[in-house]
Amino acid sequence: MATQMKAPPSDKAEIVDVPYAYRDLVARTSPGGRYIDVPDDNESPWVPFGDNAAIKHIAFDVRQNIFSNILWIKSPGVIGTHFHRGTIMMVCLEGSVRYLEYDWVARPFGVILETPGESHTLVTDHPDGVKLFGWMQGPIDFYDADANFVETTDVFWFMNHYETYCRENGLAINPKLYL
Repeated sequence: MATQMKAPPSDKAEIVDVPYAYRDLVARTSPGGRYIDVPDDNESPWVPFGDNAAIKHIAFDVRQNIFSNILWIKSPGVIGTHFHRGTIMMVCLEGSVRYLEYDWVARPFGVILETPGESHTLVTDHPDGVKLFGWMQGPIDFYDADANFVETTDVFWFMNHYETYCRENGLAINPKLYL
């Protein structure tokens, strides 16, 4: 009878040559694993996102319409109602945040999952606002207070948001952000 693993083996700190029939295909076609450092302000500046918020862009993947960033709402405020067409996972880094549509409040290290087909209105009541790290897939539709469509954002919108700000402020565009 086979035993069930209780934890991964951790008896050696060395590379183990794992057999895999398609190793050559992987080596030829895969971009490989990546480490995405949280860029400093010179590599990824805080780009204004309205009057009370800013975004630090972390990664753009056009193949999957995935983008990653840190959203910073600087003081109590709102990011208006938006409708998700993809999945979003966020981690609260600092402060706190809630949605008008739910009865919970996210605090540091709490994870927020937003699924396709739902709309949300993000609010922070915290005196220092909130910082949220997000890994987002697919378009997000934004609406005004009267439910009128305003704009769709996706990986290309966020790339343009970052690149336009860099060009307007004489900053180099960081190629490491593009996966």
